[in-house]
Amino acid sequence: MNTSKITQLFDLSGKTAIVTGAAMGIGKGIAIRLGEAGANVVVADMNAAEGEKTVKELKGNGILADFVKVDQSVLSEIDGAVKFAVSSFGSVDILVNNAGIFPSMPVFNIDETYWDRVLDINLKGAFFFAQKAARVMAESKKGGRIINIASIDAVHPTGNLIAYDSSKGGMVMMTKSLALELGKVGISVNAILPGGIQTPGAAAGSAAMIKAAGLTSEQLEAMGKTFTARIPMGRQGTPDDIAGVALFLASHASRYITGESIVVDGGYLLS
Repeated sequence: MNTSKITQLFDLSGKTAIVTGAAMGIGKGIAIRLGEAGANVVVADMNAAEGEKTVKELKGNGILADFVKVDQSVLSEIDGAVKFAVSSFGSVDILVNNAGIFPSMPVFNIDETYWDRVLDINLKGAFFFAQKAARVMAESKKGGRIINIASIDAVHPTGNLIAYDSSKGGMVMMTKSLALELGKVGISVNAILPGGIQTPGAAAGSAAMIKAAGLTSEQLEAMGKTFTARIPMGRQGTPDDIAGVALFLASHASRYITGESIVVDGGYLLS
């Protein structure tokens, strides 16, 4: 029988987490919660200016944190980011694969460059981050946690996002496959499928949708209201709604869960 107190279940003291795409939005929210639970946090992002600001904010709250610039479509940079985490804090215990892009494009306008860019970042990059982090975890003999941030688009297409939807569908199966192979070395692998979350990236995606679909801002606003009206809980999500689930999956409280995908969408898929 496990006798850990509730505070011990969620205590990440001494552990090191890499959170990709953590300069803003969902990644930043996750970095904050993991840091509050005691983890050392490596903010891995393309955006150095915002990434350094996030690290400064984390440090201001007493969290040990550092920033590494990484383009996860480049394998050598992924390798460098994992080595940076080890050299900075001595280990990698938690990886949150959050970085991704979601440009909007109708099927007939997609070319090979566009397709490869989305899949390289969202799926290939996530896999190689997982592979390299898992190797460090396995060699430590302490196991670890890998958390993949997918999307409800993995199971429910939105439209004009076929490359993104395909990458996130692939991430869900990648999660299961990694969990099957890595369980024997004590590494759990799970996915979170967010619904509509209010972030700077989502706002940029909306702007791109306006341009790609020829929509007016009024039409986009109406679409947003229609989307929100379908959510049983009556609102779109916040980064912290995802961060709480990530903290659970990173903690000892989830010790017997692996290969699962947790939908966090306020009930949108029910409607």
